[in-house]
Amino acid sequence: MKKKPSILDFQRYKEEGQKWTWSICYDYTMASIIDESKTEMILVGDSLGNVIMGAGSTVPVTLDIMVHHIHSVVKGAPNTFIVGDMPFGTYNVSDEQAVATANRIMQEGGSDCVKLEGGANMAPRIAAIVNAGIPVMAHIGLTPQSISALGGFKVQGKDRSVADKLVADAVAVAEAGAFAICLECMPSVVAKKITETVKIPCAGIGAGPYCDGQELNLYDMTGLFGDFKPKFVKQYLQLRKPIVDALNQFYDETCAGAFPTPEYSYNAQVEGY
Repeated sequence: MKKKPSILDFQRYKEEGQKWTWSICYDYTMASIIDESKTEMILVGDSLGNVIMGAGSTVPVTLDIMVHHIHSVVKGAPNTFIVGDMPFGTYNVSDEQAVATANRIMQEGGSDCVKLEGGANMAPRIAAIVNAGIPVMAHIGLTPQSISALGGFKVQGKDRSVADKLVADAVAVAEAGAFAICLECMPSVVAKKITETVKIPCAGIGAGPYCDGQELNLYDMTGLFGDFKPKFVKQYLQLRKPIVDALNQFYDETCAGAFPTPEYSYNAQVEGY
């Protein structure tokens, strides 16, 4: 059985040049599968708005919904480091709101840290949460909660001015006390610059091979989520069709009277029947 890593372990991985992986999931069963693997970290992401709720974005996800899913994942993966997402609208009003949200995610959800989106503009929030004794992972690049402002799901940092801002954002969140940064959907060279510039671990999703760690959504990498497949997703399995095939076989056997057989029935004799 693997040993659950700590924040200090992830820092050591960076210093020693050891790569690591993290996966996104939202429920007990999927978390228990990840817990049996070598994967060191799980993000319980507000992308459940897309994958679980079918909402089309992360914006409708509430704090109550996040706490519910984080709690389930924590129970399923006791040997894996758990990151709990702070959802839209729960930390942008004030430092006090941000700390209160982080408190709920840690206390009720049971995660090992929280993650929030934003760069230098969110540095004060990060500092406030860290000063409250809660570890924070920052998230820069493509930030799905701001998708309307960004004009859609687009790679960030393809021109020099935006790339420079991403590097400055990374420096700002590191100085604010974040223990790690999620780099999403940016050119590999920009992620490389950030990873080499800051001393804290940088984990990429769609950010190329130079990051300290790599992230994929379990529903994406196994072919379960069928609405769309981002360019950066490698599908290691195609589970959607076999599941559909199994359901169709179940339907056909039921309609033909071939299921359930005595093997799948309770066959006790009951007096009078």
